[in-house]
Amino acid sequence: MSSEFKESDYSSKMDKSILSLKKDISTLRTGRANINMLDTIKVDVYGQLMPIEQLATISVPEARLISIQVWDKTNTTLIESAIQKSDLGVNPQLDGQIIRIRIPDLTEERRKDLIKILKNMGEKGKVAIRNIRREANEDLKKKLKEKIISEDSNKNFEKNIQKLTDKYIDIIEKTLTEKEKEISLI
Repeated sequence: MSSEFKESDYSSKMDKSILSLKKDISTLRTGRANINMLDTIKVDVYGQLMPIEQLATISVPEARLISIQVWDKTNTTLIESAIQKSDLGVNPQLDGQIIRIRIPDLTEERRKDLIKILKNMGEKGKVAIRNIRREANEDLKKKLKEKIISEDSNKNFEKNIQKLTDKYIDIIEKTLTEKEKEISLI
């Protein structure tokens, strides 16, 4: 590890946490078809778990329809089964090597469930940011103890890390609010 303390390293880690959270949030079903909804589904083929996008072409021909063109006909029923077992709450329809998924309107109960899931994802994102802050503060204490940085530098770095943490927690809050509105309106 370098002898200097680099805030940018921790800022970069926080950026990655936000990107990961946004990717997870994009998999939530909001009443509109979105190919990202299938990102979390893995299919047991060729002796391993593979994402659908590695087995088929996924498209959204209409606002409430996902079309999956399976490349290898033997995988069609495996993909269909994996979609049925997922928590998407959709029923895929087979048509040869094409699987169609109609996205039904969200019920009020399903909206509430999605908002709970969303808040849980948000809380995990906040915990990840706080863990990065803790890691940075531990690094600062270690460098202070080894007299690599001064007391004043330590205090400044701690303030800056806390500002970064607040900034990223705020980004998470805004992201959650936007997605919650999207779930509630559609």
